[in-house]
Amino acid sequence: MKETIRKANQYIDENREKVDQQYRGSFHLLPPIGWMNDPNGFVYFRGEYHLFYQFYPYDSVWGPMHWGHAKSKDLLHWEELPVALAPSESYDKDGCFSGSAIVKDDKLYLLYTGHVDDEEKREETQCLAVSTDGITFEKIPTNPVIHMQHIDGIADIADFRDPKVFEYKGSYYTVVASKTVDDRGQILLFASSNLEDWSFKSVLLEGEKGQGIMWECPDFFPLDGKWVLILSPIEMERQQEKYWNLNSTVAFIGDMNWETGQFVVDSYDEIDGGLDFYAPQTCQGPNGERYMVAWMQMWQRSIPSHDLGHGWAGSMTVPRKLGLRDGRLVQELPESVKDHFLVENAPETIVKGNQITIPARGKQTLFEIGAKSGRSFILSYGNESDADSALQLIYDAFNKRFSLSRDQFGYLISGKESPEIQSRWIQLDGEKDHHFSILRDTNSIEVFVDGKTLSMTFYETTENPVYTFKADEGVDLVVKTYQK
Repeated sequence: MKETIRKANQYIDENREKVDQQYRGSFHLLPPIGWMNDPNGFVYFRGEYHLFYQFYPYDSVWGPMHWGHAKSKDLLHWEELPVALAPSESYDKDGCFSGSAIVKDDKLYLLYTGHVDDEEKREETQCLAVSTDGITFEKIPTNPVIHMQHIDGIADIADFRDPKVFEYKGSYYTVVASKTVDDRGQILLFASSNLEDWSFKSVLLEGEKGQGIMWECPDFFPLDGKWVLILSPIEMERQQEKYWNLNSTVAFIGDMNWETGQFVVDSYDEIDGGLDFYAPQTCQGPNGERYMVAWMQMWQRSIPSHDLGHGWAGSMTVPRKLGLRDGRLVQELPESVKDHFLVENAPETIVKGNQITIPARGKQTLFEIGAKSGRSFILSYGNESDADSALQLIYDAFNKRFSLSRDQFGYLISGKESPEIQSRWIQLDGEKDHHFSILRDTNSIEVFVDGKTLSMTFYETTENPVYTFKADEGVDLVVKTYQK
């Protein structure tokens, strides 16, 4: 592996200056060059958060997967580290696919999927790498540690990936994504005493018809007295306003029977109501808090930063702090993110049945909006004289929904969904007041309201853009705007 790692790091160093910075965000984790997708190995190690990711440095399209690597003290400012994994062995020669990390005996272990895909076979097995310094990793000689013999008669080795490892009551477990023989998603559970010797324990959960033809990127963790299983189904059927993206994300909430290995689901829901959110993974912080980050992109859609030859594609969301409320997963902005903007006291702007325009001083903005129940508002971003081609964020109090749209704005992002999806919306409780935190980076917007989120990327072409607020007559709409 040392030679493939050296080659990748040399290529990055020699070519990073060629990357066009126009649409690159300032506080979202990005690849230094090339392609990024799933977050991997999100872990707290020796006083810092480490986040790995699926990475192909040699082009801004998906290729043989490496693991990129960065670390942070505050979940906002990320320090680039050398490539952690690269294809090098017979069991991962076509890619080091997604996986996770765990700390054991002050060492950092990566459990990942080795991918082989040639004319003779397609195999996905689970492999282990270890590091004493958290930067340089060695693949263990007994790889793969979970392979064909573990799943004989249970799952297909061709679709068996994305292990998420964790410790519970002195034992190690991992959940792994797979599919049934009739193309329904299922999650498998394995157990180990030492991370190297694994045994199959159970089918943790099996999908129903309509819940996707394959489940990817599972994560399983306790939260506020319940167990939560998050995963990413491919081609989940639409349900009213939910699951409109070609690939979705779902949180199942329930109770775990550790004797039988069965997860009993109480409820499930879409994790993010936006356009760009996939493959989320969580990390437990030093005080037991749980954070989640996801790939802020979507499969089988165009990516303008690639189409324009900018030399990069993909980014991560801002990490979100998780909790449970009324039986559903809730997401909040971490305090470190808000503190980044709140270093100056922004004046309150009261909007009463009129319109205000705020010049966009920079590409990084946080809006804090207090909206009364029953009163609508529109926040748009674009050219002041061309409202039809602006980004639109709308709270429709009559229909009790919040929507975002990038239709007709900037470079077209087209995909395989039918019809084309350029906007999404979520349902809100119309009988209560709402507080909206709207976080904008160079090419993304993330909305937080009532514990729900919507994530969206965009690539603007507007010159001298402005933010415009419009509100219903009689609304006391309190708007605070923080710009960097």
